[in-house]
Amino acid sequence: MEGVKVADLRIDEFRELVREIVVQALSEALIDPDQGLELREDFVKELQRSLATLRARARLLPAREVAERLGLA
Repeated sequence: MEGVKVADLRIDEFRELVREIVVQALSEALIDPDQGLELREDFVKELQRSLATLRARARLLPAREVAERLGLA
């Protein structure tokens, strides 16, 4: 469609053009720059250790209780 004016497009052609632009923009915005990269083994072990510690001693609180404790409710 290079060199074509928007005013010269039919409505269905214009809709398709807008759809393509939106899809392209969303694809570019949502791309993961870290896709395909691998985590270092020492980082994986530290993350696993951290998660295990949280699971072993963490007590999750409902948001309402947190808000009350902070005087927000």
